[in-house]
Amino acid sequence: MPIEIVATENAPKAIGPYSQAVVAPAGKLVFCSGQIPLDPQTGEVAGAGDIRQEAHRVMKNLDAVLRAAGSALGNVVRCTIFLVDLANFAAVNEVYGSYFSGPPPARTTVQVSALPRGAQVEIDAIALAL
Repeated sequence: MPIEIVATENAPKAIGPYSQAVVAPAGKLVFCSGQIPLDPQTGEVAGAGDIRQEAHRVMKNLDAVLRAAGSALGNVVRCTIFLVDLANFAAVNEVYGSYFSGPPPARTTVQVSALPRGAQVEIDAIALAL
């Protein structure tokens, strides 16, 4: 059973050699590529300079990719958050947490030296397909 590549116009197009998400046949897992705060209509960084606005856009992009893959944020089992500055951890954590109504998924947060397009935050996810 082959993997299924997910692509949606409701999230930014891949800006490199990767897929927005991949659905794996064994157990129907969805592996979402990291999302940065690109507005899917303009291709520009949304809320540039405002970490909360960037985090909201990232979560909206992840939600769009998950929905296109037949899943949802409520089915996420694992995320990785990449921050340019760990001083923004509390603000991103608050925004991130607001998108999960039940128990939150497992997660790792790491500081990186830079992200594409000057973004301050990137988040990837692994979810169960519905």
